[in-house]
Amino acid sequence: MITLIAAIGDNNELGKDNDLIWHLPADLKRFKQITTGHHIIMGRKTYESIGKPLPNRTTIVISRNKDYKVDGCITTHSLESAIEIAKQDDNAFVIGGAKIYEKAIDIVDELDICEVHNSFDADVFFPNINPNIWEETKREEFKSDEKNIYDYSFVKYRRRN
Repeated sequence: MITLIAAIGDNNELGKDNDLIWHLPADLKRFKQITTGHHIIMGRKTYESIGKPLPNRTTIVISRNKDYKVDGCITTHSLESAIEIAKQDDNAFVIGGAKIYEKAIDIVDELDICEVHNSFDADVFFPNINPNIWEETKREEFKSDEKNIYDYSFVKYRRRN
């Protein structure tokens, strides 16, 4: 199973200037909990914004540059080859960025989305989730609190048959 995991704003915002545009500790905690022990697939820009392999995960970085190498990571040159490498995992995750999400949304099995209920100034966006292709299977709603300044929802989607 391949799951695309992302946090998006009300207008599908993902980030700006190669960085996150909100700080939501509940989402970061959940991301760590869900992805630990699994393969994570990301583009080079996303990797460079993080700056290191995430602990207790097998990190696969996609770059078109054939000479690009990262210590502690597997590097590959296409989403398809990254997914082939990750197939040994019972649930691998595609974690971004925008260009990788655009390609991956057509081939992954599930979407695991944190909806951040606010509008943000962004320069990269998540692709639209087509309800003819994706069926919402679970939704958990949360109100803002002292640590998480926005209302948010964790939403799972499964590809329709």
